[in-house]
This record gives sequence, C-alpha cells and structure tokens, in this order.
Amino acid sequence: MRRVLVTGAAGFIGAHVARALQARGDAVFGLDSFDAYYAPSLKRDRVAALCPDLPVRVLDIADAAALDAAVDEVGPTHLVHLAAQAGVRYSITRPQAYLQANLVGFGNVIEACRRHAVRHLVYASSSSVYGAGTTTPFSEDQRVDAPLSLYAATKHANELMAHSYAHLYRIPTTGLRFFTVYGPWGRPDMAPLLFARAVLAGRPIQVFNHGRLRRDFTHIDDIVGGVLGALDHPPDDAGVAPHRLFNLGNSVPVELERFIAVIEQAAGRAAVKDYRPMQPGDMLETAANTAAAEAAFGFRAGIAIEEGLPGVVEWCRTYYGEDA
Repeated sequence: MRRVLVTGAAGFIGAHVARALQARGDAVFGLDSFDAYYAPSLKRDRVAALCPDLPVRVLDIADAAALDAAVDEVGPTHLVHLAAQAGVRYSITRPQAYLQANLVGFGNVIEACRRHAVRHLVYASSSSVYGAGTTTPFSEDQRVDAPLSLYAATKHANELMAHSYAHLYRIPTTGLRFFTVYGPWGRPDMAPLLFARAVLAGRPIQVFNHGRLRRDFTHIDDIVGGVLGALDHPPDDAGVAPHRLFNLGNSVPVELERFIAVIEQAAGRAAVKDYRPMQPGDMLETAANTAAAEAAFGFRAGIAIEEGLPGVVEWCRTYYGEDA
C-alpha cells in the first residue's frame, strides 16, 4: 500500500487532498503546525469535517530534527508538501515567517526525502512566481526572475532547491504552480471568503486597483484532481534531473467585478464596494496554460465560478452564520 505523508494537512488544500487520498485507499498521515496566521480553530474544524480519521501530528517543518524523526516513523513512500507560510501581502510585513517556513522548512523537507528514500515528492509552488511577467497565459517555460513579493521569491527558490536535489540525488520531484484556489473550507484571508462573508454581513469589501484585476480562480476539486494526477505520474529519470513543474489553473481569467457579481447573486444582496488603488505585491492578471499538465496526466479544470462560488457562499452561511 502506498504511504503518503501530507504536510500542511490541516490547511485548505492539504485537508482536501488528504481526504481524496484516503478515499482511494492510500495510507495517509498528516503534519501541521496549526500556525496562528489564521484561526487554528478553523484548521481543526476542517480536519474534523473532511478527514476525521487522519492522524495529524503537530509539528513545525522548520524543526529539522522533529521533521526527520516524524518521516522516519511514518516511512512514507510518497510525500505531498503543502505546508508553507502563505499570503502575498503578509510577506511584506512579516518576512521572517516566510524565510523560516518556506526556505528553511522546505530545505528540511527535501533533505528528509533524501535521507528516507521517498519515491516521489510533490510540492506546492504558486502562480505568484510569474511576477512581472506580462505574457499570458503563463506557461512553465517562461522566465520567472522578476518576483513582486517575498512570498513569490520563496516559492521560486523552492523550485530551484527541488531541482538541485532531484539532480544530485535522483529524487523524482514535481512542483505545482497553483492558481488562486477557492472552495468550501478555504483560507479566510483570500478574496473568495473575504468577499462572501462581507457581502453576507453587509460590510464593505475592498476592491483593489479599482476592480481592474483578473484572476484565474480554480476550484479546490479541480486542484485536488491535479495533485493526485501529478502524484501518480512521477517524472522519469532521464535528462538533467527528474524534476517537473506544472501549472494547475482554470485557464479562464475572470474580471474581479464579474467575480463579485456572482457572489452577490449567490448571497442575494449587493456588495458595498470600497474601491482602492493597487496593492504592493499584487499582479494585474493571472492565467494558466495547463497544456503540460494535460499531456502528462490528463489535467483539465472544469468548474466555472458560476458553479463553484455559490458553494463557498453557502459554506460561509453554514460555518460563520448569516451575518458572516
């Protein structure tokens, strides 16, 4: 039986991935620090709702000795690394958190994979790595050397670190560039939940760059399918390194005003909009070219915001209450 260790297992993507892995019969184990970046109670509730039988060890991946001991005890054949300090804007005010979790922590994870002969490491990167790139849709062969935030810089650094370990130690490694993931049990600091909760409660929403933004919003169910597909198709050992990168996105960028309109319709009330200038670190547009993922493991996102966002609004009503 495949033994899969999921880091960040109490996170939004991590818990959904763990549930899907369990559902297909893999032996799944979780690690999470339950960091207070947002309410740890939401993380505990998420695990209880999505994967209540998942054993989740409380552990900070920046603690190399503790991580190595946990990997040694679990003995995973595969590792899905989703633990990270997330958030573009937070990286401007709390850079040290990103250096510890995303650089030191990631280094500890790939070293543990080397020490314990993990057969395939799949890790989360981000569409943020495309930074100041202006050619859309973004493809994996574009240059990504102009990050707009420290968060983006740490994610690109992860890709370089992973490539070097794959080359030196022949560890099959796959990086996934996620594009604006949303869905029930999502992160409360991201626009889908921020907007849905505010509209339900009649609070103003901050609309940056006066609404002139486009995002490739990707539903969590499509992302989970992509993660499992990548996990099941490790890169071969030909060439310089058994390391590949894939975009996972919906490939249909959505105007921010249209996104808000779908939330308004689902909530049954109009948004109170507070138009603001562009925020530091933000990108004007994200759009994924997913041809590589489609060719490698059949990935194709299929959930439009008109189908996916009402479920987010309904989840907010259920979890937070009508005046979310």
